[in-house]
Amino acid sequence: MTAKSRARLAATVTDMAPTLESWVELRRRTLRTPGVQVCIRVDGEVVLSAALGRADLERGTPLTPDHLFRIASHSKTFAATACLLLREEGRLGLDDPVGRHVADFADTPVGALTVRELLGHQAGVIRDGAACDYWQLDGPFPDRDRLVAMLRDEGVTYVPNAHFKYSNFGYSVVGLVVEAVSGMPFARFCRERILDVLDLPRIHPDLSDLPPSRLDELASGHSGRLDGDDEPFVLRHADTGAMCAATGFMANARDLTAYGSAHVLGDTRLLTDGSKRLMQRLETLVEHDGEELGRYGLGFDLHTVGERRLVGHSGGFPGFITRTFVDPRDSLVVSVLTNQSGGPAGEIATGLVKLIDLAVAGSPTREQWEADVVGSPEVASSPAHRLAQAARPLADSGADHTRFTGRFACSFGRLEVARLGDRLVALAPDQPDPTAGAGELFVVDRDTLVADPAAGFDSVGEPWRYERTPDGAVACVVAGGMRLFPEEEFRARRRAMMGR
Repeated sequence: MTAKSRARLAATVTDMAPTLESWVELRRRTLRTPGVQVCIRVDGEVVLSAALGRADLERGTPLTPDHLFRIASHSKTFAATACLLLREEGRLGLDDPVGRHVADFADTPVGALTVRELLGHQAGVIRDGAACDYWQLDGPFPDRDRLVAMLRDEGVTYVPNAHFKYSNFGYSVVGLVVEAVSGMPFARFCRERILDVLDLPRIHPDLSDLPPSRLDELASGHSGRLDGDDEPFVLRHADTGAMCAATGFMANARDLTAYGSAHVLGDTRLLTDGSKRLMQRLETLVEHDGEELGRYGLGFDLHTVGERRLVGHSGGFPGFITRTFVDPRDSLVVSVLTNQSGGPAGEIATGLVKLIDLAVAGSPTREQWEADVVGSPEVASSPAHRLAQAARPLADSGADHTRFTGRFACSFGRLEVARLGDRLVALAPDQPDPTAGAGELFVVDRDTLVADPAAGFDSVGEPWRYERTPDGAVACVVAGGMRLFPEEEFRARRRAMMGR
């Protein structure tokens, strides 16, 4: 993507930021998530930063953009970056056996595993040990001696390269390799070689890196809901001991997107593009019974959303679920952090990418519009065709989009009319994917819209007519003959309309 295209993308996302934030807040409320922090960057610049809900439900603390979250397995991207930094210096080979660098494993099956196998989760290492209730905060995370002892006794489940087997213990071994090769603790190496280089002092490799006097900077994690009536409670904080490289890191969304931007192609502050391509290319296609379960590189998981190819990572820690997507070519970075077990970080991040891509898609040309509408002489004489003939895309209509945009509701749920880029689009904001069934709306006159012509189960081909109050505000939208009211108006009148 050219600099000009990135500037257009940044302007588009900046313009639609209120719509994006409003949708995130709706999902947060609908799913009863305590807090959601979100940040989007384009070309290194923040175009949306928001903190919604509470940092701590029990104390009623409002969430701010500065609050830190446990970002858990995002830590693996830092561990992999550390390995590639050492590789570029010629101090570490990706095919080096672990035992060459970490003497504790020299005579064990773990010692024969390579750094590459560990980074790609192909080493067959046990995931979290035979006793891992520390993930339920029932006991401490293992320290180095306990980690080494468990790995020596029960380290390898599969032979290498037989299966993709996600392993936190495997990445904990990566941390030990980085320490042995660099001659410094893993956390210190990440601080000096990654975080200081990017000027990100508020990303912390683990709880032990955060002074006790600053503990209030960390948002509280909350328990998940076992059912709809379950009330979440605040979880205690925990240090991750020798598992820092797998799951220890803490950050806010703003700083996490700044770190993600360093993995965009062309940014040479940390790694060469060659190293980034090596990390971001497909290492493993994860399949089971013929079904694709995921894709993984070296320290990054790989995703395709629409036509956009993304890298990044999720994170799951007691009381926190997080997700970051990086488009390394378009320099788009999206981070969503939630402070509840089972939080909707992945769903929200995916929805944001889909909304952005819907905004950057252009309206059809008049020729395409005519081709969609006119299929036969009979169609050309239909009311739908005559209505479409009078319609224009928002950008060509000269209309003020604020006459039409808003969130409306009826007994079947919400409908949002939003300006995305230069288009008016109908969205389903109640859905995990707000773009599902989305369609462009075209302006017929100051109070009438019509949907993009298509087959469908809704009232396709029929006008959307706006009724207004004396001061010009929207009283209701009549779509397919049914009135949809501004949301607060519908809340006020629905019991009288439908109650007994």
